[in-house]
Amino acid sequence: MTEYWPWWAGAVGLALTTINYAVTTDRSFGVSGAWDRVLHWRAERRVERVNAQFADERVLAEALAAAAADQFGAGSAAPAARPAPHDDARASEPDVRPPAAASPALASLLPAPLISQVALLLSVFVGGWVAAVTTGRFQLRLDMGAAFAQIVTDKPIAMIGALFVGGLLVGFGTRLAGGCSSGHGLNGCGRLQPVSIVATAVFFGTGVLVSFLLWKVI
Repeated sequence: MTEYWPWWAGAVGLALTTINYAVTTDRSFGVSGAWDRVLHWRAERRVERVNAQFADERVLAEALAAAAADQFGAGSAAPAARPAPHDDARASEPDVRPPAAASPALASLLPAPLISQVALLLSVFVGGWVAAVTTGRFQLRLDMGAAFAQIVTDKPIAMIGALFVGGLLVGFGTRLAGGCSSGHGLNGCGRLQPVSIVATAVFFGTGVLVSFLLWKVI
């Protein structure tokens, strides 16, 4: 018989993980969103470079004013102040000031750094591996165990096909719901977001229903 942690220890661990991630990154914890961003890391890096250019609100305001003037004509933008005569020499000097860090208000609207998403996914895999090794249950295998074979199928090819289709359905449902159990269940419900409460109720309720059908009916 497999020994598991007591339920309260798992609850405390999940709570501490979620709170720590929210405090350190000021973002919601979500595995599916992190996986999506890591898979599209090239596009994410381009977005981060663009965001870095406009991290300074002054630079962003100047860029918006220039874009408005280019789109609607120079008359729509406020005229620039004429420099004083003694500033003519300094006006020709290049601006070598370092880029300013994003203000807290602006930073909270930007996505979490891509490196934090990579660290999150690696932590999930490493944490699972450490837990399996320390309990002596680490084993490389191509099946899902006797329980899966009894409920679903004991044929290797059919088992792989079932896992593949199940993975596709999980991915499709995650994208359709805008998040997974970690995003909606841990973060969204903790922040009392209505959409997360509804999503969590739907996918947990569906899981209970399917489990009941598998064990009692089929």
